[in-house]
Amino acid sequence: MVPNRLRAARTAAKLTQEKLGVLVGIDESTARSRISQYENGIYRPDFDTACRMARILDIPECYLFTVDDDFAAAILELYHQRK
Repeated sequence: MVPNRLRAARTAAKLTQEKLGVLVGIDESTARSRISQYENGIYRPDFDTACRMARILDIPECYLFTVDDDFAAAILELYHQRK
């Protein structure tokens, strides 16, 4: 997962780290720190958690995993055009 994409998507969705963590199913007492660790690349979420975050953030899962920034931006644009 590309950590800065998670941060960008969360910020665009106007969610705090804690709120995203709770919505994903992480215990409220550790939600903020866990999402922070994901966004800083300290830990990586498992694939199922990444998919849950993508659904909550209304982004395609592949946006979090595509290495090329330009390609990721195109994916996100195409995703939102289809909606």
